[in-house]
This record gives sequence, C-alpha cells and structure tokens, in this order.
Amino acid sequence: MSNNIVNHIVDVFNQRGSENYASEAVTQLQHAIQSALLAKRDGADEPLIAAALLHDIGHLLGTASLPNSEAQNYDDKHENKGYGWLVKHFGAQVADPVRLHVAAKRYLCTVDPNYCNILSPTSLKSFHDQGGMMSNEERATFERERYFQEALRLRRWDDEAKDPDIAIPPIEEYRELLGRICAKVA
Repeated sequence: MSNNIVNHIVDVFNQRGSENYASEAVTQLQHAIQSALLAKRDGADEPLIAAALLHDIGHLLGTASLPNSEAQNYDDKHENKGYGWLVKHFGAQVADPVRLHVAAKRYLCTVDPNYCNILSPTSLKSFHDQGGMMSNEERATFERERYFQEALRLRRWDDEAKDPDIAIPPIEEYRELLGRICAKVA
C-alpha cells in the first residue's frame, strides 16, 4: 500500500510539478524540494521534512489549474485538500503542519508585521485572499494547535523556497523517506 501512495506522489509531481503558481519564479516541484531541503538543513525530523515536501500537494491533486493571474482569488483551500489526503496516508505529524501552513503565514504577519515584507508578491496576494491578519481569537486558536511550532517552521521554509537557480535532486530521492512514514501509518 505505501508503495502505491509514494508512486502516486511521484507521478503527481512528474505530471504537474512543472506548473508555476501565479508569478512565482519556481515550479511546484522546485518549491516542494527546496522546502524539504531547507527542513533537512535545519534538522527537522522525517515527518516534518515530508510535510515540507508535500505542503502544497493540495494544489496538484485533482485537475484544477493553478491560479496564474493577479485577478484570480488565490485561496483555493489547498491546505485542506492536502490535509484530507495526507492524514489518511501519513498521519497527523505530516498532515497537520500542511493544514496549518496557510494559517501560519497569517499568524506570522499578524504577530510580526515585518514578516509581510519578506513575502513574494504571490504569497502576499494569497495572504490577503486567505483572510489577512488574524483576530485575537484566531491567534489563540492557532497557538493551541498541537503542531503550531512545526507549522511556523514549515511556513518559513515555504517562504524561503523560491529560488529558481538552486539545483534540486529528483523527486524520486524522497521515495524511501515517504515510504517509511507511510508504512508506519498503514
């Protein structure tokens, strides 16, 4: 079973990973692998590295096209789509940081207004489309999440993983890591 799931992920990235998201300079595949490389560099555990790799998989599941114009609403709820699929196959350690990575952007911009200054134009637009600054109640709810800290780490990698000139390994290099995590859940 875990091999089928891992094969599906590799297939999804091979089929749709070359797509860009709005005005981002990197493809979905480059962004995913750069996020995972940053997580590994920072000493994250395997589930969080997998979450970094898969945090935007909700954009790629299904057949809907990615937004490509500033006129579009960038809130496609990809974090929920990804979570719904990932939790079944990888458990909460992977799925919950994915579910929370959009809220983490809103949180970081709320508690540190300078954080908005580091966002790419696409991330800044999606920040507004996804709800903008958090209310005090939303902040408190987010801070009570079990994977709150992991989501903040993932968010920072997400915002940093946008360099089109960084060499990345092929997605196939993540098969074993994904297989190990998936097998623990099965």
